Amino acid sequence: MVLIGMLDSPYVRRCAVSLKLMGVAFEHRAVSVFRHMDEFRKVNPVIKAPSFVCDDGTVLMDSTLILDYLEAIAPPGRRLMPADIGARREALRLVGLAMAGCEKCVQIHYEQTLRPAEKQHAPWMARVTGQANAAFRVLEAAAGKADPWLQGERFNAADVAVAVAWRFGQYYCAREVPAASYPALVAYSRRAEALPEFVSTPLD
Repeated sequence: MVLIGMLDSPYVRRCAVSLKLMGVAFEHRAVSVFRHMDEFRKVNPVIKAPSFVCDDGTVLMDSTLILDYLEAIAPPGRRLMPADIGARREALRLVGLAMAGCEKCVQIHYEQTLRPAEKQHAPWMARVTGQANAAFRVLEAAAGKADPWLQGERFNAADVAVAVAWRFGQYYCAREVPAASYPALVAYSRRAEALPEFVSTPLD
């Protein structure tokens, strides 16, 4: 199985860290959707990262859908989504918030780096910045109750999503999402990023 995409994508990094935590063997190919478009197109004509090539050649895309497949093939004891329905619902809530925050940080980053300054739309930037901070404020409250992780002793899918989203947001949008406003997430991120699966999968 092959994971394709750059680790500066929070969605690629989410999959890579999850694969390692699940103990699923895979190859990672660092192919950029910008610099290596022709190479990426050969695998996936949509040119979307992450793309995941299954053993039978099937190509999946979208981190949430890729991880849904991985949950089905991972050893039961290594799966990251809680089996209990209540805990699973809470994990999905946290993942949704993390992915929303992540998505808004991606939009901020693209607005600032891909659109000419004279064409950047201030009301749009204010909107997505507000949405990003709204998501991280809710996650700040959750991180403040982590013991040691978001849902107890076991690091799970929600932890991966939240940790990856926060690190991405701080790497690219630290001005718009000031760390000083989120001390619990800062401390939580420090613990998560010290795990070997994160250390071996650096964003930068």
